[in-house]
Amino acid sequence: MSAPRPATPGGAAPADPAAEALAGLAASGSLGTWLERRRPPAGAATRDAAVLMLFGRGQPPRTSAGRDEVERLTDLGAGDVDVVLLQRAATLRSHAGQVAFPGGKRDPEDADAVAAALRETHEETGVEPAAIEVLGQLGALYVPASGFCVTPVLGWAGTGHEVRVVDEAESASVYRVAVADLVAPANRGTFAVPGTGYVSPVFDAGVLRAWGFTAGLLEGVFDALGWARPWDRERRLDVRY
Repeated sequence: MSAPRPATPGGAAPADPAAEALAGLAASGSLGTWLERRRPPAGAATRDAAVLMLFGRGQPPRTSAGRDEVERLTDLGAGDVDVVLLQRAATLRSHAGQVAFPGGKRDPEDADAVAAALRETHEETGVEPAAIEVLGQLGALYVPASGFCVTPVLGWAGTGHEVRVVDEAESASVYRVAVADLVAPANRGTFAVPGTGYVSPVFDAGVLRAWGFTAGLLEGVFDALGWARPWDRERRLDVRY
């Protein structure tokens, strides 16, 4: 379901260091994140879903703090890496207005979590499944607010892929977001969700502010790959939800 990379004269596909790092992370099956400690209550009915963490290269940082991170990330092979994020439509019944990865519930016709993630990504961002190299997937994570068990799929789109809002009833906006904008300490903080005792990491990318499940996945990936650096966990950021 993924487009093969062009072969080199020696017959091997050219390796992208960021894609290889992400594939290695997927092979481990775990991020070691706090999200993995959540378990469905005994006897609870759950539904299967999948999201696609679609990485590529080419989106420049939109923030000054992000631009300051490019040199450091370049040394790590990730100076121009980006990831696709969207803001859900305000009219949706669940997680309305929140920032998310492309994805959704697994439909009966979906062969597996990968098929669901690719289908939803095409429906929400316009990126064709054939343009995506599937690098692997992580273990399913339980989301108490919706009752979904969500499988994160890691994908790679190389360079030049365009994203757009396909259906305004589903998404308010779609962006390729520079990893440099997300890992910049000045763009990070936390959000205390009222009435829950839950404190979420927040990523302020200028055009989007990710928190909750999405931020937890981003944090897990960036920490595991060594792309993140220390930031102020006492800094509070406002989030509309």
